[in-house]
Amino acid sequence: MKTNSFQGGMFFLDEMVAAQKQGTALGICSICSSNPYVLRAAMQQTRGRSFPLLIESTCNQVNQYGGYTGDVPSQFYRSVLAMARQAGLDSHDLILGGDHLGPNPWQTEPAEPAMAKARKLVSECVRAGYSKIHLDASMGLGDDPASGPAVEVSAARAAEMCLAAESAWRETGGDGARAPRYIIGTEVPLPGGEVGNTTKLQVTSVTSAAETLDLTESAFRKAGLEAAWERVIGLVVQPGVEFGDRTIHPYQQKQAAELSGFIQQVPGIVFEAHSTDYQTPQALRELVQDHFAILKVGPALTFAFREAVFAMEGIEIELMVGKSSDHRSHFQEVIEQEMLDHPDHWQRYYPGSSEEQRLMRRFSLSDRIRYYWPRPKVQAAQERLFANLGEYSIPPGLVHQYFPDHVPLDSHPPTPENLIYRHIRGVLDGYWSACDPV
Repeated sequence: MKTNSFQGGMFFLDEMVAAQKQGTALGICSICSSNPYVLRAAMQQTRGRSFPLLIESTCNQVNQYGGYTGDVPSQFYRSVLAMARQAGLDSHDLILGGDHLGPNPWQTEPAEPAMAKARKLVSECVRAGYSKIHLDASMGLGDDPASGPAVEVSAARAAEMCLAAESAWRETGGDGARAPRYIIGTEVPLPGGEVGNTTKLQVTSVTSAAETLDLTESAFRKAGLEAAWERVIGLVVQPGVEFGDRTIHPYQQKQAAELSGFIQQVPGIVFEAHSTDYQTPQALRELVQDHFAILKVGPALTFAFREAVFAMEGIEIELMVGKSSDHRSHFQEVIEQEMLDHPDHWQRYYPGSSEEQRLMRRFSLSDRIRYYWPRPKVQAAQERLFANLGEYSIPPGLVHQYFPDHVPLDSHPPTPENLIYRHIRGVLDGYWSACDPV
């Protein structure tokens, strides 16, 4: 199959699944981030490629109450589309998805009100233009047993949310090009990441994967969602990849061989792999070959963004030796103080001594510092940093000291923004290569 012949938009996902079933290792990278630098870097790389760009927001990032980004689904969709057009893309080049859409933000509430909010979330996402929908009702709700809901209950709740999505799609005109494609299942940490470090990782069993498929299909058919079931294209399982604050679990093909063989025999459905951050390019390629066709990445990209900004402060310090420190951005000091003053996003995730927590706040692979970039004081410090760098002609050797992999010694000194984009694109290169069989 030639990847330069896809129909575009959502139809690419259908062609990707068909290619996988025919033995072609075609995949797609899902950008799970709301960071504008991450999104722009991905859009820059999408120009001239034959693949659409898939961007997803989680139920915690964006929901009908604003989420932690402050955006409702329609706002996020409009901002992403505007950004894409500025980058030379159009709606045909873009797929917007919702990740872990369900009652997770309201899991302390009883099932009835929590699911009402989940239905509202899914409905608003579809109305806004989201067309790839991960239905995830796996988490326990306020009046569920302590062990969490049975698989049958989770499946029924997924069908309940699907009904809301289908209704919203029909109300917006029922355009076939925007008919929702669904992802079901979950075998991964809840949105927000793993607490601490993962030490044991169990690849999903074929029995468990088959049960999820069978029970969810049954729930869909019981709800009269036969047509929607035909648009279920992905199943989330645990392929044996994960990362914690300090650890990375690399993909092992042998451990997932049975699971890979199973999904190859299931018509119309591939696997979606979450938490593929920090996997090697070879591991990513093997995942796509083994029918984990949708590779989700997020923290590794904002980690690269953080690396770039911290490196630029190193350049700033060198350039401003001998000048009053009042003129410096003191960026790392500012963001550290913001994290100490507002610890909700990291405190329960980073156990250990105060020194261990300090290191994790700055350098954890789970990158919970990403929640603090939009804060006004952090933004002001970042603007000061960029302004300071803009006042100097940065020697190429100094640039190379902090960005050795992406900036040739003889290059013209780039802007701070371009340094960031190049650094993030270096991470994305492995995903683009893994997903393209040509």
